[in-house]
Amino acid sequence: MKYAACIEYNGTAYYGWQRLSHGPSVQGEVEKALSSVANHAIDLTCSGRTDSGVHGIGQIVHFESDAVRTEKAWIMGTNTNLPDDIALRWIQPVDDEFHARFAALSRRYRYIILNQPTRPALLDKKVCWFRYHLDENAMQDAASKLLGENDFSSFRAAGCQAKHAMRELQEITVTRDHRYIYVDIVANAFLHHMVRNIVGSLFLVGTGDKSPQWFTELLEIKDRTQAGITAPACGLYFVSVKYPERFNLPEVASPPFYGL
Repeated sequence: MKYAACIEYNGTAYYGWQRLSHGPSVQGEVEKALSSVANHAIDLTCSGRTDSGVHGIGQIVHFESDAVRTEKAWIMGTNTNLPDDIALRWIQPVDDEFHARFAALSRRYRYIILNQPTRPALLDKKVCWFRYHLDENAMQDAASKLLGENDFSSFRAAGCQAKHAMRELQEITVTRDHRYIYVDIVANAFLHHMVRNIVGSLFLVGTGDKSPQWFTELLEIKDRTQAGITAPACGLYFVSVKYPERFNLPEVASPPFYGL
C-alpha cells in the first residue's frame, strides 16, 4: 500500500532533508522511525528537499509498505521513535497515482525576518535577524516584479542541478507585523537557494541601496553574481504543498507567525 504523510521539523540540527552518509538528516531520522514501526526498511520520496538549517511545517512524503497498521499506530509509533525536533503530523493511504514530488501543483515557503537593532535569544535559529531598518513597501514593489513565468538564473545557486531556470512564481508578498517581516512565496517549483537568494536581494531594496526596478534588471541579466547575498537558512520555512483535490489530502499547514 502507498501512504502519504506530513512531516514537521526544526532543521537546526540537521544537514538538510536528504539522507546523507556523513551527517544527520531529517529524511534519515524519519525513515528510521517508520522502518521501526513497519518492521522493514522504508524509503521516502519528498515533495521538495530543504537545505541545512531550513525548517519544515508541511513537508509531504510518500512511501510503500505491506505492513498492516492503523493510521494511529503509524503516527504514535513513528513519533515515539523520532527525536523531539521532528514530528509526523498525519498519514493516510493514497492511490498509486500519487507522487509527493511529481503530483505537486505548487509549493509555499515563508521567510521570517526579525527587524530590530538587537539580536534575538528565544528565537535564535528560528528567524533571520536583520539589524537595519527595512522598508517592506519597497521590498513588496521589487518582489512583485518576479511574478509569472521567468528565468530565475540570477537567484539560482551555483551548484543547482535543475535542467533549466524557468519557474512560475504564482504569489509573493512582503508584510510587516511590528518587528517581524514575512516574505511568502508560492511557485510551481523552486531552484536551489532560490527563496534565500530572493530575500538576500530584497535586503538591498529594503535598506535603500537598490531600487525596486533593480529586480526587473536581475531577471533580464540572468547573472547570479549581480544579485544579493544568500539569506541565512534559519529564517526559511517549507510551509505546504498543493495537490489535485482528487487525492483528498488534509488541509495545508498554517505558516509560522510570531507577531509581537
